[in-house]
Amino acid sequence: MANKFLKVKCPECGGEQITFSRPAMKVNCLICGKELAEPKASKPEIKAKITKSMH
Repeated sequence: MANKFLKVKCPECGGEQITFSRPAMKVNCLICGKELAEPKASKPEIKAKITKSMH
């Protein structure tokens, strides 16, 4: 699976930011600090709502 950019929306504060679809480390919301994505061995866990997928 190719790494894509994802625009995600934080479920806690509603803030939006861009991240990779396969992050190498945990991704936290820049506004409130809630964890939005976590790397896993097989498939990353995206914990925020994906609002847009970009190549």
